[in-house]
Amino acid sequence: MKKNALLLTLAVLFILISNLYSQQITIGAKGGLSIPNLTGGSSQNPLSEGWASRMGADGGIYGEYHVTKPFSISVGLEYSSQGGKKSGLQAFPTPTADAAFVSSPYLYADFKNTAKYDYVLIPILARYTWKISKKSPFRIYGALGPFAGLLLDAKQVTSGNSIIYFDSAGTQPLPAGSQPFNATTNIKNDLNSFNVGIEGFVGISYRLNKKSTVFIEGGGNYGFMSIQKGTANGKNYTGAGVVTIGYAYTIPGKHKYTQSR
Repeated sequence: MKKNALLLTLAVLFILISNLYSQQITIGAKGGLSIPNLTGGSSQNPLSEGWASRMGADGGIYGEYHVTKPFSISVGLEYSSQGGKKSGLQAFPTPTADAAFVSSPYLYADFKNTAKYDYVLIPILARYTWKISKKSPFRIYGALGPFAGLLLDAKQVTSGNSIIYFDSAGTQPLPAGSQPFNATTNIKNDLNSFNVGIEGFVGISYRLNKKSTVFIEGGGNYGFMSIQKGTANGKNYTGAGVVTIGYAYTIPGKHKYTQSR
């Protein structure tokens, strides 16, 4: 399904460029920083709590169809680093070996925990551009629209050594003493492979010439669906703040609209 979705997106980009030749088309590439986080749902599960932002990579390509001088529609293909991190005393699922004498489904320990998720996003965005002045090479623009997200990989990276506790306050230790938490676990099968959400950003661009533009933009994305397949491992929603820089090249068509980047 993932390969089909990627092929479909590439086909759409090709059709936009080849079949809409009478209109002005812009193609672009960008890359930069993703600052993702996990927000908790309403499952009252301690595994959903305590997440903070981490840093990762973000980048992609897009094709933009100019409807009018200021207004355009784009379809993109983006890599997006998602997830979050937490450290300190936190819950983890009770291991099977301890389940016989532990009534709670969760135990607690002081360790570092990082969720690293890799997604491909396919956004369809409405864009609008404003001129700073008639002769200025600078433009200000904004974009907003839905995306479909495909999960590529998901890992949970833990580290540290800690005494294990029965309670969230850390007052009732297990008798086993300090235990290691150094592990990298593939959790892709525990997560939904598909998500939908919204993406938006604002940016400023500089025209190098009639066809070439460089730009910097900031914004974010947010998924509407819980990433977990069930609630046993918590219920979280993923999203990220994004800052990127990029380059765009405009292919003039029959209607030579003013370049929007």
